[in-house]
Amino acid sequence: MHTAHDLTRFPAWGVYGHDWAIDFLERGLRYGRTRHAYLFLGPDHIGKTSLAAAFAMKLNCQHEDEAQRPCGVCRSCRLLRSGNHPDLLTVVGDERSGQIKIDSVREVMNLLALKPYASRYRVALLTDFDRAQPRAQDALLKTLEEPASHAVLLLIANERSAILPTILSRCQVLPLRPPDQATIEAVLRQVGLAQDQAALLARLSGGRIGWALGAAQEGAVLANRAAYLDSLVELLHSKRQARFKQADELGKVAAKDKGVARYVVETWLSYWRDLVLLGQGQAALICNLDREAELVRLAGLILADDALRALRETRHFLVEVLPTNANVRLALEVLMLEYPFLGQAAR
Repeated sequence: MHTAHDLTRFPAWGVYGHDWAIDFLERGLRYGRTRHAYLFLGPDHIGKTSLAAAFAMKLNCQHEDEAQRPCGVCRSCRLLRSGNHPDLLTVVGDERSGQIKIDSVREVMNLLALKPYASRYRVALLTDFDRAQPRAQDALLKTLEEPASHAVLLLIANERSAILPTILSRCQVLPLRPPDQATIEAVLRQVGLAQDQAALLARLSGGRIGWALGAAQEGAVLANRAAYLDSLVELLHSKRQARFKQADELGKVAAKDKGVARYVVETWLSYWRDLVLLGQGQAALICNLDREAELVRLAGLILADDALRALRETRHFLVEVLPTNANVRLALEVLMLEYPFLGQAAR
């Protein structure tokens, strides 16, 4: 029996938390049931692209023993890992809009129809496919309806609803869920993190194993998080004028890069969630373990209803406001006025 944090089953794949999907893909290859199109579906940073890339490596690995594929050391595996394999075709979204363009899809589908240069399969990997325009998705249909025997299409997407039914019906869909906390913590320990650091990142990750591994390797992630949480605590002790100034500064950040602004407010959201949990007597479930003493102190100053309202309004801003063309700075001002005023700020 394999526990949730057993990392020994598929070490060659380098993918954790998705054993059932690897099992499924392995069985398909073993019994000659390889499909021509797969859709790896699930939230950001949970390992979709890593799993698809490992599968591409498995398909073309040159190791004599099929059970040892992907070996990671043969020429094919090394070329795939470096992104220079002639039989791996990749389509990513436009640098500015993030959307996959129809011309890019058509070009790759034409190349996919050609015979492999030096492998069993030609593989096309399309990331963020749920951001592809309908016409770009339609450009896949001929390949899906009349696939070449050597062609394998790997699609990566967050949302099933954004994929055309004609595409879904022709793909093997693998719906991936975020790995559990124990698995992520075990992986972080395996890469060398101390137990307390691994536990903190596993909690903060929310199941995003890719984010956790990135944070483990890049110290700026936790440093930025600390700065964002410090700014929130300072905000709670600030009067209106200071809050408007911070809204203006964060609004300018959002105008340049909404991704950064989103991460700031997501960090705040995790803090409000912890305050609500503390108000409900659920201290064991908080994410920001390194700020527990501070959270307990603030939970004694903030009414439970106020913390819950702040949580709801922060989530509303992230889901309903930030993705739109709304006036972000004005929305941030409204959000910050919804946060409770503590100490001198309340006067």
